[in-house]
Amino acid sequence: MEYAIRAMAIEDYEEAVGLWRRTDGVVLSDSDERGPMGRFLDRNPGLSLVAEADGRLVGALLCSHDGRRGYLHHLAVDDRCRRRGIGSALVREALSLLGREGIAKCNIFILEANEGGIAFWQRNGFRPRPHCGWMQKVIGAEG
Repeated sequence: MEYAIRAMAIEDYEEAVGLWRRTDGVVLSDSDERGPMGRFLDRNPGLSLVAEADGRLVGALLCSHDGRRGYLHHLAVDDRCRRRGIGSALVREALSLLGREGIAKCNIFILEANEGGIAFWQRNGFRPRPHCGWMQKVIGAEG
């Protein structure tokens, strides 16, 4: 299967969200609605990626950084296109882009129960950070 990787644009939103919704281990929230997603892409130009094959979106990955650390979110590859290197290629390209931005370390967030996802990330060189947790506070209207 031939595929091409390119920068994600807001025009890819519907296809990407559809892919994420079909993918086990990807959890969407109000932060993934079109408005916040457009702001995310504008704030991190050219870092988020999609893979296309036969004129359709078959992979997607959100990528950002805060000037110190990179962050990858919502990696998904269409079920029919898995085990062909698309996910790893998206990760490699995102890490290369972060490196060009001077970012030396990259973090991901993954559900503890997502064994397949954890195995994928470990195969791609990511390691757990012992004793590190994740906390959150909602600061919008719900907070």
